[in-house]
Amino acid sequence: MSSLVHGRTKIIATLGPSTDDPTVLRETLQAGVNLVRLNLSHGDHEIQRQRIEWVREALSDLGRDIGVLADLQGTKVRIGEFPEGSVRLEQGRSFVLDPHLARHAGNEEAVFISHTKIAKDVKPGDMLLLDDGLIGLRVEETKGGKVHTSVTSGGELGSRKGVNRLGGGFALGGLTDKDKEDIPFVARMEVDYLAVSFVRDAKDIHAVKKLLKSAGSNARVIAKIERAEAVENLDEILEAGDGVMVARGDLGVEIGDAELPGLQKSIIRKAIVAYRPVITATQMMQSMVNNPIPTRAEVLDVANAVIDGTDAVMLSAETAAGQYPAEAVAAMYRVCVAAERQFEPADPAMMDRTPMRRIDQAVARAAMSTAKRVGVAAIVALTESGATALWLSRFQSRLPIFGLTRHAAARRRMTLFRDVFPVAFDPTSRDPAEVTGEAIETLRRQGLLDEGDLVLMTMGDFTGVGGGTNTLKLLRVEKE
Repeated sequence: MSSLVHGRTKIIATLGPSTDDPTVLRETLQAGVNLVRLNLSHGDHEIQRQRIEWVREALSDLGRDIGVLADLQGTKVRIGEFPEGSVRLEQGRSFVLDPHLARHAGNEEAVFISHTKIAKDVKPGDMLLLDDGLIGLRVEETKGGKVHTSVTSGGELGSRKGVNRLGGGFALGGLTDKDKEDIPFVARMEVDYLAVSFVRDAKDIHAVKKLLKSAGSNARVIAKIERAEAVENLDEILEAGDGVMVARGDLGVEIGDAELPGLQKSIIRKAIVAYRPVITATQMMQSMVNNPIPTRAEVLDVANAVIDGTDAVMLSAETAAGQYPAEAVAAMYRVCVAAERQFEPADPAMMDRTPMRRIDQAVARAAMSTAKRVGVAAIVALTESGATALWLSRFQSRLPIFGLTRHAAARRRMTLFRDVFPVAFDPTSRDPAEVTGEAIETLRRQGLLDEGDLVLMTMGDFTGVGGGTNTLKLLRVEKE
């Protein structure tokens, strides 16, 4: 098997000011990026449009596919702004959260909060956590729509930081007016995935899918698991969505840091069994915002997510606003490749208990079962939408999966699936009797297969027809 097949865990890099320089962007993409993320909480549509175009221009030279994931802002509760950019809160002092205060009039005594009915949502004794838990406030009383608190954990508090209640439970809707404006934009930009922030239940996913369909978009919906309610409703969210993201910042604040490691493992495992891709995100290499190498704790964090079976790991501020975006990607890539050598495939019995709803799912299961017994070098999936490649990837068998399709959008979607390598191949332009041989030859010419390799191929009776995978073949790569 060619040495070109490595880096099976996918890397998502958030674009931002640090990657707006063309040279930096190219170096960052070349370091091992599989998908780029647009954080729609920052920047207007014009700068986000330019970033997508810059990536697509760079790809013409890279010779590979990179997916685009857009991330909706969602109903995150935030404080307002301080004239000096931040204030210092001292432990034991009083501090007021006031939805009636001017947005830019924050000081050491009070600050605007975006949740207009927060006084009805909290009670004395509740703990409010700001800036991913760095600042702690205990609710003392609510009066006139304001929340009066005492500082339990002080420090420097910057403008527009997020606010969570320990245990979750803010009564907020799923989509903001800004989200509804952003969805037509991402449809026009033909993004591949749309991440939905602060999902509560399946209804939030269905609402986004309806808006995407109305806007003419085929983007797949990723549910960000970052609220306590989402954890309780995880099964229905997995059923409704196309994938999940373990968004550990707000999730850790709401459920408590100590609960986060076990929950991360549980979400990853449940996503795999539900045939959904899963992304692990937030502060994975946070120190690399300002430093050229990660800490050992960050290395272990990324490695453990890979060993747990996550499809992708994500960089946020490290690439969007950090000093070393390309170095952060390169470091994450090295860790992923090394951790993949320690990965133990999931128990086949776990997947065998999952009911089959489609013929191509059944073919994928048969392919992986055969692969374990025959000792093949790779699996080749002739696919229209990329769905068969997704089903195959859920079994996580250490085998590379080559997803061959004529559709660029399908190839970009496959950039999220662990173990899957998308390859451009048009079966409709070839004699049906020769499609199998030419597919193998395409991979051999690219150095992805070697002479003598034994491979499994999944395909349908009719080329160019979506959802038609019903055939499994065992083939050997012959001489040129």
